[in-house]
Formats: sequence, structure tokens, C-alpha cells
Amino acid sequence: MKKLLVFALTASLVACGAHQKDVDNADPMKYAETITPSDLKERVYIFASDEFEGRETGEPGQKKAAEYLKEQYKKFDIPSALGGDDYFQEVPKSYFRGDTKASENVVAFIKGSEKPEEILVISSHYDHVGMDKDGNVFNGADDDASGTMGVVEIAQAFSKAVKDGYTPKRSILFLNNTGEEKGLVGSKFYTDNPIFPLEETVANLNIDMIGRIDPDHEGNDNYIYLIGSDKLSTELHELSEEVNSKYMNLDLDYTYNDENDPNRFYYRSDHYNFAKNNVPVIFYFNGVHADYHKITDTPDKINYEALSKRAQLVFLTAWEIANRDERLVVDKAE
Repeated sequence: MKKLLVFALTASLVACGAHQKDVDNADPMKYAETITPSDLKERVYIFASDEFEGRETGEPGQKKAAEYLKEQYKKFDIPSALGGDDYFQEVPKSYFRGDTKASENVVAFIKGSEKPEEILVISSHYDHVGMDKDGNVFNGADDDASGTMGVVEIAQAFSKAVKDGYTPKRSILFLNNTGEEKGLVGSKFYTDNPIFPLEETVANLNIDMIGRIDPDHEGNDNYIYLIGSDKLSTELHELSEEVNSKYMNLDLDYTYNDENDPNRFYYRSDHYNFAKNNVPVIFYFNGVHADYHKITDTPDKINYEALSKRAQLVFLTAWEIANRDERLVVDKAE
């Protein structure tokens, strides 16, 4: 019943826009370019402000952050994945260790025009680590306000395309996870209790820290680390490379994709819970820096040009996955 309601709501979103057009004739770069440094800067300064108290899972600041995300999706006319006005997938306290309180993933959904049963998930985690005992706020501007505001801007870009009549062929779930800092808990809850079947989930594009320049790329804002793109689907890796070459020409750095890399980042963000279920993934990452999990991870240190280019790349990759004729083939097993 919930799925039928969601599909009906999303159909009304399409109906409110222009007459449905052939999405193959659309120019995705037109919509990618709506993801601008100035818009991202405005959003990151809000989301990584002291008002949200470090967005610790289960705490008031995280609840405020969830409400902010809900209001953005409503503003874009993107319905909940759950139907009605409920954008929150509740994650019960039983999923968390210690005294962490119950929390919620934020879920918004655009129904596909031709293959609505096939789902592309675009994700980030919106929680961070809260405040210290002296009341200092860990703002988490890069980790992961950068990725979460990237998802919000990507959602808005797809919404603009829908309103112009270019609805994606496949459905898109915008999934803002809670509890990543508590052990990838929100994404584990989603994959244990998927709103849409995992066997119909064609890929997960996960964005976790894309706003900074790491020491190995000092002076270069034209790179991004990709992790996991070739682990399950050769086609996904090739598609990712082709989209980048056609539109963005970022330096795609696969250093952390190496099975022998001691950092093991492939296993350390929300995409991994999808990969464990044989859903092809790409993890977008700017690398480590000295402000990681410190009170100095603040919005003034974000490179908004880099953030914009990286979010545009994710949008364009998502556009291609959502609109290609055939779903991605999984030719490797996790």
C-alpha cells in the first residue's frame, strides 16, 4: 500500500510539471550546472552551523538536521519514499550500542517514468559527532555536511529536470543516513529493512566528505577519490569513467580502491552495506585531512568550487545510470 501511495504522489509531481518529454533528448549538463558553489556554500554554512549542535545521532541537533532535510525535499516537490508527509525511516534504539537514542534516516523519492521498479540510491550520512564536554561544537562541515548538501543539490537538479518534463527512466531514492558515525547503523537498518527491494536496486552512489583538498593534491581542486566502482560491476566503472571524460574531466584517483590499502575506506562508509548485498556502489571521497573529527572541520575551510564539481559529477553519473537502456550488470560477487 505504501509503495502505491508513493507512486501516486510522484506521478502527481510529474503531472505538475511540463508534459513528459523524451529524456534522451535532454542536456543533463544544463541541470548539473544548477549545482553551484554559491548555493552549496549557503547550505553548508547552515547545515554545519552551531544551531545543529554537531548533529549527534539521536540528539536534538540531529533531529533539527532531519527536519531541515525534509523541508528542502518538500520545497523541491520531491515526495517522501514512505508516502504522505513522513520522510523519516525510524531506526530503533535496538540498532545502537550504549545509550544512543533512536534516530531516523531521511528518504525522498522520484518515481521513474519507464522502469519505476528499478531504484538508484544516492546517499550520504547527515549525522556527526556532536559536542565535547565543554560545549564546543563539532560542526562536521566536510564530514558530512559537504556530501549531504551535495545530495540536496543533486535532488534539486533532478527536480528541475522533472518539472521541465524530463523524468528519469528509473526511480531515484535520496537516502540521508543517520548513525554512520555509530558504525554505519542507518544504512544497515535501511538494507535490513529496505523500502524498495534490494534486488531491484541498481546502484548506490554514496557521498562522504567531498569538500576539501587533501595534502596529496595540494593546489589541485580538480580531483576526487573513487572507491568501489569496479568491485561488483565492470559496467558501472566504465560508465563512471565515460561520464567523467564526457562532461567533467576530473582526476579520478583510485588510490584507496586498492584491496591492499591499509585505510580500508571501502568498508568504512554507508555504501558498504549496499555492496554486501551485491548492489554496485561508488564511494566519492576527498581524502583525509588534519581537521577530521575535530572542532576545526568548519565551513570556511570547504573548497566550494571543488565541492560543486564533485557534486556535478555525481549528478551526471546518476543521470546516466537512471536513463540508460539496460540496468547495470553485476558481474562480480561480494
